[in-house]
Amino acid sequence: MVKKSTLYKREHKADYGKEKIEILYEDSDLVVINKPTGLLSVPYPGSKARTALELLEKIMKGRGKLTSSHRPFVVQRLDRDTSGVMMFALTESAQKKIMDTWHQMVTERIYRAVAENPRNKHDLLAPQGLIDAPLAYNAQHIAYVPYPADQTETVPARTQYTIIRQGTTHTLFELSLDTGKKNQIRAHLAHKGYPLAGDAHYKSRTNPFGRLALHARTLTFVHPFTKKTLRFE
Repeated sequence: MVKKSTLYKREHKADYGKEKIEILYEDSDLVVINKPTGLLSVPYPGSKARTALELLEKIMKGRGKLTSSHRPFVVQRLDRDTSGVMMFALTESAQKKIMDTWHQMVTERIYRAVAENPRNKHDLLAPQGLIDAPLAYNAQHIAYVPYPADQTETVPARTQYTIIRQGTTHTLFELSLDTGKKNQIRAHLAHKGYPLAGDAHYKSRTNPFGRLALHARTLTFVHPFTKKTLRFE
């Protein structure tokens, strides 16, 4: 049975099944790309869908740069429907170095999101703040903030936010992650009464862009080998 969200993408997404990645930066150790919405970052068991990893391998192969030791290695992921800046290592040693020092080398990860306003005006968030709420995961690996009485196992999750603009129906957020958990921004904002536009998993009522309104806007890090600070937006 095909999911409703998949059917919607087939009907409304102009490049459905033909998504392309944009390479923003590349050296001998790592590569930074701009991933479109609707494209998996990496494969998962049983899936035959295209991935950013696969497309990057094809680009490198076409340039004659792909070998068994020089190829994309996973160091981070973006949700399928989240677009934006992400990084791959290009050697196994670079992958280990990046993953071992990720929280020290990455100095800035900024997201932009458009969310529906709470139904109750008394639930409006302050102009900026911290959402500190542990996350649990259901059988479909969708994150949620459990009720206090729920005995489900949880993981710590903290999201910093700033409201950029607030309209009558939607709010534009800028967000950064103190912790990088799957679905973290989506679950945290929904928990506060602000489901992201186009996010059926968290019961959004609107889809003005025909996609999940979440974008990984900025990635800043200290290069693990050259020690230069690089920023991509």
